[in-house]
Amino acid sequence: MNNNYTSLNIEPPTSYTQEFWDNYAIFLLKQGIKEGSIKWYVLRTKQYIAAYPDKNVRTHTQHQAEEYLIKVGHQTQLKSWQFTQTIHAIQLLFSQALKLDWSNQFDWSYWKTSAKELDKNHPTVARDYSDVLDGLKGLEEKPHNPELKERYKKDIAEVVRVIRNKNYAMRTEKSYRQWVARLFYFHQPDDPRTLESADVKKYLEYLVLKRNVSVSTQKQALNAFAFLFKHVWSKELGNLGEFTRSKRPRKLPTVLSKDEVRSVLDQLEGNHQLMAGLMYGGGMRLMECVTLRIQDIDFHYHQIMIRNAKGFKDRIVPLPVKFKIRLETQIERVTQQHKQDLQEGYGEVYLPDALARKYPNAPKELRWQYLFPATRISADPRSGVIRRHHIHESSIQKAIKRAVQKAGIVKRATSHTFRHSFATHLLEAGYDIRTVQELLGHSDVSTTMIYTHVLNTPGLNVRSPADLI
Repeated sequence: MNNNYTSLNIEPPTSYTQEFWDNYAIFLLKQGIKEGSIKWYVLRTKQYIAAYPDKNVRTHTQHQAEEYLIKVGHQTQLKSWQFTQTIHAIQLLFSQALKLDWSNQFDWSYWKTSAKELDKNHPTVARDYSDVLDGLKGLEEKPHNPELKERYKKDIAEVVRVIRNKNYAMRTEKSYRQWVARLFYFHQPDDPRTLESADVKKYLEYLVLKRNVSVSTQKQALNAFAFLFKHVWSKELGNLGEFTRSKRPRKLPTVLSKDEVRSVLDQLEGNHQLMAGLMYGGGMRLMECVTLRIQDIDFHYHQIMIRNAKGFKDRIVPLPVKFKIRLETQIERVTQQHKQDLQEGYGEVYLPDALARKYPNAPKELRWQYLFPATRISADPRSGVIRRHHIHESSIQKAIKRAVQKAGIVKRATSHTFRHSFATHLLEAGYDIRTVQELLGHSDVSTTMIYTHVLNTPGLNVRSPADLI
């Protein structure tokens, strides 16, 4: 900070006078902090320094920063944005003001983005509760007439109830309830149970002719309607006969080359890099990675257990040896954090209701703690219990998006692209399709077969005629 202090005529922080803080406010303004937020940044910086009255701030290391942030993370009255602001204030102090070397290696981004709380309808916590009527507020496609929404509210709630009784995935629930609602809003019957197969056929054709949906989208809608008739109304949908099917071809998944994967990982830091590496190295879906528990990591057999995946199936994926030491360090970090949480009177983690009732002490056991926990504890959005949830999935999604841009990759790559790349690279390496199917957790090998189209193996041995002229 010497240069910054000199240019601003700020007294080095051996004594903190009002003049110093006035000058520090000018420094924050030059760092792009909005004028209305400066007083709060100054306050949070003062609070940090006051927490270590006997230690000069210029001698602080990563240890003091982590220790303080963990302590502040226990303050449940703080909102997520306030905690994030605290992190940013401390980051500016060490990175831009004091310019300490260790601050450039500290994963400030992970601390900030991991502070986001889960919302009430988040897939992790929503399933255990029966207030399905409240859960219908998130319908993406609302009717122009509010009366219609109210008319079908209980019928849609019945669909959700049956889905939850059958333990379908939360994302399947959201998809099915939306398609059922759209079917009702399209036909607007007084009693939805009067709908017949001809009505379903008419709507499926509307999706193609008017909405131009893809094959997979039309198929998803049909699956939802079949579920509605068979499992909710206890009657067969029947033969729809010939109907207009989508002609839009199923798009091939985006796949990154090995070099592109490496370049994206190089642009990531800390736990974001580790999570992306595990998604690629094990072919995991985003939420499978986010919700990993400590007990899911098996160092002896070099494998990771994926529990309650899509279709509520368990499977085993390889643990990349490359990340073994990083994982051991992460588990040690979570262990220390958990001990401190317990000392503060917290330390509980979310478990599904049935499991929590069967093992009442399990929520505070180390093995059940999330491998990638949030950087602060917060109230469960449903029950109000104070817990340390897992990192919000948007944290890694945003980090990957930035990394792809920094790597200069023009492909539309997301977190799921690592899973596509995992499958494709295994097939390239000579693994058989059934092995890849099992590792991905696909019920039908035809789903896995799409990666053979990505490979386009016959074309690999063909020399372009353009190269012969």
